[in-house]
Formats: sequence, C-alpha cells, structure tokens
Amino acid sequence: MNAGEWLAKASARLDAAGDLDAAVDAAWLLCEATGWSRSSLRTRRGEALDAVVLDRIEAWLDRRASGEPLQYVLGTADFMGLRFHCDARALIPRPDTETLCDLALQALRGRIRPRVLDLCCGTGAIGLSVARFRPDARVLLTDVSADALSLAEENAGALGVSNAEFARGDLFDAAGEEAFDLIACNPPYLDEADMAALQSEVRREPALALFGGPDGLDFYRRIARDAPAHLKGGGVLLLEVGQGQADAVRDLLSWGQCAVHEDLNGIERVVEARVI
Repeated sequence: MNAGEWLAKASARLDAAGDLDAAVDAAWLLCEATGWSRSSLRTRRGEALDAVVLDRIEAWLDRRASGEPLQYVLGTADFMGLRFHCDARALIPRPDTETLCDLALQALRGRIRPRVLDLCCGTGAIGLSVARFRPDARVLLTDVSADALSLAEENAGALGVSNAEFARGDLFDAAGEEAFDLIACNPPYLDEADMAALQSEVRREPALALFGGPDGLDFYRRIARDAPAHLKGGGVLLLEVGQGQADAVRDLLSWGQCAVHEDLNGIERVVEARVI
C-alpha cells in the first residue's frame, strides 16, 4: 500500500467515525509514523509504506477512530514551539493557552531572576515554557493531581529544563507562604452545562482538569481570594478563562489593576491582574 492509498482509506474511516478533521488527522498519523514533513506529503503519495510503518499507523488509526484524542494517540502535543509528552494523566495543551504564555514572558521582561508559579500545571506546558525561554527564572509548578505532576516532571526532563521545581497540593497549599513575581494559571473552568455537552473525545481527558463548579467560576473565586498574599509588589496574575467568562473573572479581582487580552481568534482569553 502506498501513502496516498492509506491516506484515502484512513480519512474515510475517521470521517465515518465522526472525526471532524479526518483528513488532517490521517496526515498527522502518517507523518509521525514516517518522519515525513506535512509539506512533503503531496510529492510522496506514491511511495510504498513498509510493514513496520503500516503496523504502527494501523494501531494508531484504530485508537483515533475509537475517539481517543490525536495527541494521546501520538503521545505528544506541540506548544510554544516545544514538544510535550501528552497522555490521559493531564489536559491536552491547546494553542489558545499560548496567549497566556506569551503574556507571561512579556510580564517578566526587566525582572531579574523572577520567581514564577504555575498553578494547575497539568503537562507543565505553561511553567516549563517560561522556564525554557527564561532560564534565569525560578519556576514552581503545582497540581493537585499526582499523575499530572509526574507527567510535568517527565516533560521537564525531556525538555532539559533544570530551573523548575514541583510540588503537589490544592492551589496555593503547595506554595506555602512564598510570594511570586508572576502567577499563571489555566484552571478548570467548564460549568455543568459545558460538561454535559462535551465532545466524546474531550471526555477522554481528566474531568478534574475541566470542571470548574456549577457556574465554572469556583477556582477563580479561590484564586482571587488568595493570590494577593502570594504576589510581590508589582506582581502579576494571569488567568486563562473560558469564552464569556472574562467580565465575571475580572470582577473578582478588585484588588488589582486589571486587563483582558484576546487570543488569536479574537476571543477574550486571559484576565490579567497586577498588584497596585
């Protein structure tokens, strides 16, 4: 079987399984298995696939067709130009969250050896990206999930990040009494209606990282209450929010100078509060 034949077959199967990005996902599977670039697929469609590659992508295809997220199938997710190990222990890093990470790096400009806290770190995408791009920073990554924290530690090793620490705990419990120059968090923010309407593949991700209480704001209330005690003078809090939540979250942060930032799709995605 050549590459073009496999792509046609895989796309048809994924489409029948309800995959809204069937052709794109089939191409990702093939490129990951062969090491080919996406741009080269057009000219390589006639190339035969050897038995080892076919066995691998057929197994991956079975998993994707069953509804398993593509990133879990491949075991990786790209974020901020870095490749993270990704599996069912933690939420899949989304491109939307790169907005928060970019803002974090901007907020750290001019700060010498800044101390950074990544709450609800999951895979470690935010905290480890900051640590990688600001090697002088000292970054603490925390999560209530031991599984997520172990994945973040694995990612630190894979990325060669040595300026990160890890602690398990419920929000600020893991940080003790320490104060930080920057606190970044992408907390669970889906409400009950969101959880009931989740796509089948998102249901494969840990509910602990998704559900933010009946109105989706439980974690924001707690963070807004406790963050001032953990921020240095001029310190910055950055919170990712769900669509339509920015105003409600901003209202919780009356202690700070607030701003709302849009993602690349024009959606209000990050609420910033700076200690006055």
